Amino acid sequence: MSLFDLSDRARQYQTDLLEFMDSHVYPAEAVYEEQMRESGDPHFQPPVLEELKVEARRRGLWNLFHPHPGTGAGLTNLEYAPLAEIMGRSHIASEACNCNAPDTGNMEVLELFGTAEHKEKYLKPLLAGTMASAFAMTEPAVASSDATNVELSMVRDGDEYVLNGRKWFASNALHRNCRVLIVMGKTDPSAAPHRQQSMMVVPIDAPGVTVMRGLPVFGYQDREGHAEIDFADVRVPVADVLKGEGEGFAISQARLGPGRIHHCMRAIGMAERALELMCRRASSRVTFGKPVSENANIQDWIAEARIEIEMIRLLTLKAAYLMDTVGNKEARTEIAAIKVAAPNIALKIVDRAIQVHGGAGVTDDFPLAMMYAHLRTLRLADGPDEVHKMSIARRELRKYRTKTENNQHGGNK
Repeated sequence: MSLFDLSDRARQYQTDLLEFMDSHVYPAEAVYEEQMRESGDPHFQPPVLEELKVEARRRGLWNLFHPHPGTGAGLTNLEYAPLAEIMGRSHIASEACNCNAPDTGNMEVLELFGTAEHKEKYLKPLLAGTMASAFAMTEPAVASSDATNVELSMVRDGDEYVLNGRKWFASNALHRNCRVLIVMGKTDPSAAPHRQQSMMVVPIDAPGVTVMRGLPVFGYQDREGHAEIDFADVRVPVADVLKGEGEGFAISQARLGPGRIHHCMRAIGMAERALELMCRRASSRVTFGKPVSENANIQDWIAEARIEIEMIRLLTLKAAYLMDTVGNKEARTEIAAIKVAAPNIALKIVDRAIQVHGGAGVTDDFPLAMMYAHLRTLRLADGPDEVHKMSIARRELRKYRTKTENNQHGGNK
């Protein structure tokens, strides 16, 4: 029996999800693109996506990410990993199954730290897929890879806080169904660095909240949007502070652990689809009298892609297993490692698939260009590669610092 063997229930979810992808999701991709083009609105909510959501819910392929039975599928991180990978093969599958970021992370935050009113007003419709949400942490004026740099001010005024500042890359804020933001800001600049920040629940239509623009990513205006948002004297009731003042950094760490690994799971799905497209294209195209697939360098690319996909899949499964068995904190090295490895490796495979497709690879006729843009962005989202590498290195060096100190003080050698 393998360490990563799945339960019969999890295997059934895989079977059902694969069938749903083949029968409904892949055929809907062309319809989705056509409806988006016809609308002329980059943030349009295509009817076909709502139809997919109805079908996914009917099939029980809904809230698969959610670990609490009754609310969601009740799967472990290890059980969810192959499902997220399958959904990652299509840019519409995760939302079709109500498993899309940033809603997944926001739902978990509201589940863990929200009040009864938050759960009734926001969590229930989020779980039902009738509402969308955004997470506002990154800021344009500071290096947000260090969350302690966050400057948006949250000043207490009686029973309210007054928010002033600007955020950007608030993904989902331009989604047609977005109704609520989870906002991180600074409540006490004089506190210890990791106790200065708080998180608050803010309706997107609250007075003083202005969505300035959607930020294009590699020229794409993603349907959900990556918004720049201005907060000008936004008044937020004290009851809408999550967990308590000074808990913002702790909440962000709790939220980003699962979010990071979910991104990696989906990245593996993208890599698998890119490899499939590369193999099909190389087998069907002839240059200089022979199929492209007979060229040694193409065969190298295909072999390397298979090897590297299996490597990042195993590291993802190990991280998921540790999260389930010893907790997110103990799994932080593996989470950081896969957050670096998965997007980089998937990006390389997509890049090579684009090369095999020639000019077609950079068009919208294939999903490769969109995958490339998404994966390159993922090397920054939820912490840039350099921050994750730094945290891994520090933990690695700490082992040797302890050994050195023991040796200097006459400890065991």
